[in-house]
Amino acid sequence: MTVIDNAVRAGERVSPRLTFRQRLSRWDVKVSPYLYIAPFFILFGLVGLFPLLYTAYVSLFKWEAGDDHPDFIGIDNYKELFADGQFWNAVGNTVSIFLLSSIPQIIIAVLLAALLGGRLRGATGWRIGILLPYAAGLVAIGIIFANLFGPKYGLVNGLLQTTGLDPVDWQASRFGSHVAIAIMVNWRWTGYNALIVLAAMQAIPRELHEAALIDGAGTWRRFTSVTLPLLKPTLIFVIITSTIGGLQIFTEPKLFDAMPGSNNGGSTNQFQTVTLYLYQSAFENYDLGYASAIAWVLFVLIVLIALGNFFLTGRIAGVKRK
Repeated sequence: MTVIDNAVRAGERVSPRLTFRQRLSRWDVKVSPYLYIAPFFILFGLVGLFPLLYTAYVSLFKWEAGDDHPDFIGIDNYKELFADGQFWNAVGNTVSIFLLSSIPQIIIAVLLAALLGGRLRGATGWRIGILLPYAAGLVAIGIIFANLFGPKYGLVNGLLQTTGLDPVDWQASRFGSHVAIAIMVNWRWTGYNALIVLAAMQAIPRELHEAALIDGAGTWRRFTSVTLPLLKPTLIFVIITSTIGGLQIFTEPKLFDAMPGSNNGGSTNQFQTVTLYLYQSAFENYDLGYASAIAWVLFVLIVLIALGNFFLTGRIAGVKRK
C-alpha cells in the first residue's frame, strides 16, 4: 500500500503534479509583463540614464577634449558657472524666448483647435494644412525667416515702413531678435499642439454640449464652461512639453544668426540661449567639464519650471492630488 493511497483514504487532498506546459503557463503569466516592458527600460538606461549620470561625473573634472587624465576639481565648475555673466545672459535670453513663444502658442493652439472642431468645409484638408509647418525642414524655415526679418530688405520691415513705423534691426536688437525667434518657434509648433488639443476636444461627449445648449448656453459659454474644463489634463500635458522644448531651444537661434555656423547668438550674445552656450563651451572651447556643468544646471532649471507649471496649471484646473 502506497503513501498516496493512505492519504486519500484519510480524506486529505493531494495536489496534482503540474505538467511542463502548466509550469510554463504559470511562468508566462508572472514573467512576461516584465519582459514586454524591459526593452523600454534598457533603452532608457542606455540613451537616457547613463548619459545623464556620466555628464554629472564629467562635470566634476577639468576635462578638455582629448585629455586622457583629467583633473578632479569637485564643484569648481559650478562655482565658476554661477559667477559667469555670459551664462546668466543666456539664461535670461532662454526664459525670454520661452515666454514669448509658449504663451501665445498655447492660446492660439486652443483657438485653432476650436475652429477646426467646428463645421468646416474640407475639415481634413485644414487639419493637415496646419501640420505642414511642423513637417517643413528646419534649415529652410531658418533661411526663410532670416530673410523675412532682414534689416534692409526684409518683408516685415517693408510692412512696418508701409504703415509709417520705423524699421527694426531684428538681429541686432535684443528684444527684436527674441520676438523673431519666438515667431519661428510658434509657426512650427502651434499646429502640432492644436491637433493634440483638437483630439481631446473631439473626445468630449456630445451630450454635454447638447445639455448646455438646452439650458440656453451660447457658443462662448459652452466653450468656457464645458470644453475648457474638460481640456485641462491635455493642456497640462501640452504646457509641460512646451516648457521642456522651449528651454532647450537651439536650432532656431543658431539659424537666425547673421554669421552662419556661429554659436554666439549675435554680436553681443543678445539671443544666445543656454544650449548654444553649452555647445560653444563643449565644441569651440573644448571644455567638456564646464559644458557638463551647464547641462546639469539646465536640467535642474527645466525640472523646476516644469514642476512649477504642473502645480500652477493643476491648481487652475482644479486637479486634485491623489
